[in-house]
Amino acid sequence: MLERTWSLRLIRLAAVFGVIGTAIGSHMSGAGSYAFRPIHAHILLAGWLSVFAWGVFYRLYRVKRPVLVSIHGWTAVIGSIGLTSGMWLYAMNPFEWNETFTMVYFIIGGTFSLISFILFLIVTFMIDDEPA
Repeated sequence: MLERTWSLRLIRLAAVFGVIGTAIGSHMSGAGSYAFRPIHAHILLAGWLSVFAWGVFYRLYRVKRPVLVSIHGWTAVIGSIGLTSGMWLYAMNPFEWNETFTMVYFIIGGTFSLISFILFLIVTFMIDDEPA
């Protein structure tokens, strides 16, 4: 069942975001610098919390149009990684890349994230009444 596959994928990705987010929080606390605060918050909210919630949703419900599960899953992966890494690249620019490139990368990641949230809204109206 596609929902179970995506459930596990999303929960594993959320776990990765959780580790990265808490590691950044630990680093900020130890260093006494809060420069990573917006990145830390987005990794934990857009990465860990949202992706985990989607994974749990797909574990609990069957979706009438399974193709939407895959489309949402891929936009969730690309969006959560693209948004958070794009924010980091744009805000910190650790590789001293062109500012236009980092901004476009950030915008594309954020756009995929927005599409993912919209698709999830649609998916919530396309579930079977019986739990998975």
